[in-house]
Formats: sequence, structure tokens, C-alpha cells
Amino acid sequence: MLFSLLFLGTWPALLTLLERRGRLPQHTYLDYTITNLLAATFIAFTIGEIGRSTMEQPNFFTQLSQDNWPSVLFAIAGGVVLSLGNLSTQYAWAFVGLSVTEVITASITVVIGTTLNYYLDDKINKAEILFPGVGCFLIAVFLGSAVHASNAADNKEKLDYFSNDSKNGVGTNSVTDSKQTNTNTVDTNDLENGVDSGEKAKAGTALFLIEVENKRAMKVFGKSSYIGLAAGACLSLFSPAFNLATNDQWHVLKDGVPHLSVYTTFFYFSVSRSLLATILNFTFLYRPVLNAPKSSIMSYVNDWDGRGWALLAGLLSGFGNGLQFMGGQAAGYAAADAVQALPLVSTFWGVILFGEYRRSSGRTYTLLAGMLIMFIAAVAILMASAGHRNRTRDKIE
Repeated sequence: MLFSLLFLGTWPALLTLLERRGRLPQHTYLDYTITNLLAATFIAFTIGEIGRSTMEQPNFFTQLSQDNWPSVLFAIAGGVVLSLGNLSTQYAWAFVGLSVTEVITASITVVIGTTLNYYLDDKINKAEILFPGVGCFLIAVFLGSAVHASNAADNKEKLDYFSNDSKNGVGTNSVTDSKQTNTNTVDTNDLENGVDSGEKAKAGTALFLIEVENKRAMKVFGKSSYIGLAAGACLSLFSPAFNLATNDQWHVLKDGVPHLSVYTTFFYFSVSRSLLATILNFTFLYRPVLNAPKSSIMSYVNDWDGRGWALLAGLLSGFGNGLQFMGGQAAGYAAADAVQALPLVSTFWGVILFGEYRRSSGRTYTLLAGMLIMFIAAVAILMASAGHRNRTRDKIE
């Protein structure tokens, strides 16, 4: 589960890094989709084939030919909502920042998804421990929104001061130096790390905000955070759908047909997720959304700048989700939602890579600390609620 947490908290940072470097999100997500599906295929073809195939526990290839389509449809549905949620999240990262987006989406996912999984898993998790943890995640939602509002106010104040100084002739040389540096000597990676060399803007300053905005693929000043809420709503449903596909709580399979294994479910889940993402992003090349630039298939094929990072992000996401589902099948999907602590990881990357919250107000730092503390408490409580799935009972049913 720790590896799952690390992987799921790191891949969003890689995609955000590429967007801030100016790579189109359509190009990045198409690359991401390729290796994401490869990870699921690798898991199915290796771990899914370990051990002797039996009537009760068939291996991956055996299950491909069985009459298990009702469960397969649940797996496909889970892949669809995760794909929509991830696509929405990718744009939300640009609009409200990596840290706050992950807090909002992860918290909504836990509040709704964990509650559904608790009842789907026949209450194998300890309710007296589980739901206080869910409450902590809900508090984190409000703290995350407060952090975003406070940080946005800080940035507006910095930009207003910079604008007033420019009108008064103060800082004009800095603007000129910045523009010259931006075209000649500024390295995007240095900008995102806030490394100061020569006349470059320091992380957290108004010039830093303007320079990063000029580099990025989407212009986001003044955008709303509602897209993060929409992403959270979609992401809250993929785990319950996966749970239904593997455990058949609604008894949709015919008598004698074994439940889908985690590996087979994950394969169908990933195929549907990747197929939808590919279709949507090829469409977005020519009909972009949210003011993203237009592109073409040939432009995508020839765009190798940052492709390796996008491919790595797909692998991290694929293996991270696979590990999450394996843990959920063993200890209950409600407890496995502890991996939604990924904002702890993404906030670290947001500060280190992108200079988020640098030179912010004391109010913002106080809210940020409270948010992270609440997340740590929520994860610890959720993990303490872990139960043990009774496979014998499932077979009798």
C-alpha cells in the first residue's frame, strides 16, 4: 500500500510538470494512456497467471472465455468514470494547483467511495473507526478549499502590487530583464524549482507567477475550481464499481460462474479507461476544451519533448491502481482508500517542483498545515479500520 501511495501521488506531479513546461495536455495524456494500459496488461499476464487454474479460482486467460459479462460491465463502468475523473483532474491541476486539486478530489473520493465500499463489503471494516476517518477527509475538503482561496488572494495581492509598481515606473527594469531572460536564458525546469540564477524571478514572486503562466500550455489566471469538484465526483465511483466487478455483491453472475479475479477485472477496467481516454484526447487535438491550443495527430507523433515523463506517469498510475485494488480485495476496499492520502505526496511535489505556497501569507501556511495534519490523521484511522475478507462466505453465497 505504501508503494501504491507513492506511485499515485507522484504521477500527477509529472503531468503537471509537463503542462507547466508548455506541453499540450492532449499529447501528454495520450502518452500516459499507452503505458497505463501496458501496466495492467503486464499484471494480468504475469501475476494473473501465477498458480494452478481451478474452477473456483481460474487464471486470467481462463476467465477471458467464461460467461462473466455482467461483472465485466461493472469493470468497464469503473474504467469509464476513472478516465473521466482523471481527464477532469488534469485540467484542474492547471487551474487551481496540484496540491489543492488532489486534496479536493481525494477527499470527495473517500467520503463517497469509502461509504459505498463499506456497505458493498458487508461491513467488514470497523465502522466505529472507519467513519471518523471519513469525517477527517471531509474536513480536509473544506480546509483544502480555504487553502486555495487564501493562496489565490495572496497571488492576487502580489500581482496587484507588481502592477502598481510597474505603473509607477518601479520594477520596469525587472520586467525587461525577465522578458530577456525568458527568451534567452531561463530554463523551464529551473523556473519550476524556483532556482535563482542571475535575473530570474524567485519562486512565489509576482514575476515568477507571470513567467510560469507564459510558459504553460493553458492560461489559467482567474479560473474556477469547480472542475476539481466534478473530477472528485467521477473518481468517487470507480472503486465501488471495481468492488462490484470482483465480488458480485448484487449476484448478477450465473450459478457456477466464478467471480472475476482482481487481475482480470483490472485488465477490463484499464482497457475501457484507455479506450475512452484515447478517443477523447484525439478529439481534443482538433476540438480542444478550456482554451487549450489546437493540435493534430502529426504534431502529437512528432512531439517528443517530455514524452518519457508522460510514459513514466502512465506506468506509475497503472501499477499504483493495481496495488490499490489488490489491497482492497484482501482487506476491504474501504480501508484501501487510505491510498487517497496521495495529496501528502503531491503537496510535497507541488512545493518542491512548482514553488506552490512560496512567499504566501501566514494564514495560508496555517490552513495548509491544518489540512495536512487532518489528512495524516484520516489515513491512519482508515488503515486501522482494515478487516479481512471471508472468501468462504462468498463461495457459499
